[in-house]
Parts: sequence; structure tokens; C-alpha cells
Amino acid sequence: MSEAAAGDLRGSLQEFLGYWQEEGARYARQGDYAWMAAQVRGQRVLEIGCGPGFATAALVAAGKDVLVLESLPECSAQAQALVPSALFLNGDVCALSATVEAAIVDFSPAVVVCWLMGAPSAVIGAQPEATGRAVVAYREKVHRAVAELAARLLSVQQLHFVDRTVLHWQAKETGRSVLARYHQEKTLADLPFATRASLALYRKLAAAVVPETRKTMLPPGSVPVLASLLAERITP
Repeated sequence: MSEAAAGDLRGSLQEFLGYWQEEGARYARQGDYAWMAAQVRGQRVLEIGCGPGFATAALVAAGKDVLVLESLPECSAQAQALVPSALFLNGDVCALSATVEAAIVDFSPAVVVCWLMGAPSAVIGAQPEATGRAVVAYREKVHRAVAELAARLLSVQQLHFVDRTVLHWQAKETGRSVLARYHQEKTLADLPFATRASLALYRKLAAAVVPETRKTMLPPGSVPVLASLLAERITP
């Protein structure tokens, strides 16, 4: 990596951590992470990406045994300081080493969670004129890698994805079907997991969580939400 590229990554990373420290704390205060953790049924949880650790803390508070897979050591350090009882591995789910995957197998997770997935813009490769497309492409790539990893881990019985989106609240039932079909056809295609509309849930984000600048960008009549989707292993 060139010196200029390294500088861009450091600046992007600091901006990312500052953003998630502030926004993640708002989610925690509003009970959003506790809501996510309440949907996790298994005891041993593999968390893909931890940010500053608010999601990890919610899982541990819910009584779960948690192993975190995080590609950014700076995030792992913050999360481990917040939740010292969790276990941490450094690795990229899109390019796992055999050693890291073996450690995950040894942990024997029952559930894999990937919540509010994000990364610094320098990691995503986002350009100012095409940030939205880059974020969507990165999210799809990571979601698929998470699902492929879960398929290889025979102990895993459940996958749980949570992301932010916007929708017309009156159309949430239709939205649940669309969300389930999207993940079934893209994220879970040809893998031993299945989902359905009844496993898709939405939760309105409190006004205190959404920055004022983002509120002004919402389409008319839409509300910001957390979109939760569970997928279950298909038993032969």
C-alpha cells in the first residue's frame, strides 16, 4: 500500500469509528441492539464485524457466548475494551485464512449474526459520485460471504441479518415478503438455508437516532427502519 493510500485509510477509519461510536451509542440507548439480540435463539454466536462493540455488548447482556470476527484491529480493540468477556478473531469474512476458519469451527457457533454491516469508505472503495452503489455492492458481497461461511459451519442453524433502510410503514407487510425473497434469491441462493416473510421484521428507528441531515433526504412518506431477517438451516 502506498503512503498516500495508507493515509486515506487512516483518515477514513477514524471518521468511521467516530461515526459509529456516536450513532451506535444512540442505538444502544433506544434499545435497538437489545431488540436484535432478543431474536437470536442459539447460545453460541459468531458475530461478523463489531464496530465499537455495542452489538457485542447486547449479545453478551442477553446471555450469549460470543466470538467476534473483525477485519479492523482498531474496532476489535474498542469492542474488547467494552466487552472483555467476548472472544475476538482478526480476519476478513471475504478472505478467511484456514487458521481463522479452524478457530471458528472449534468455537462451534449455533448462530451467525451480521448486523448494520459497514466499513470505512477507503475499504468499500466508495467514490463521492457513487457512494450508494458502492455500499450496496459491498453489503451484497459481505452478506454472501457470511452465508457461505455459515453453510460450511455445520453447527450453525440460524443466520441473522439486520440492516438499515427506509420504507412506507403502511406497506411493511409487502416489504417483509420483498426482503425475504431478496435474501433467498441472492444471499442464500444454492445454500442450505431458507427464509420466509414471517421471519422478516421491521423496527422504526427513533427520531433521536436519525441525524437531521438524513431526515431531510428521506423520500416523502417513508420512515427509517431496521430490517431484520432470520434464515434457518434446511434439514434433510
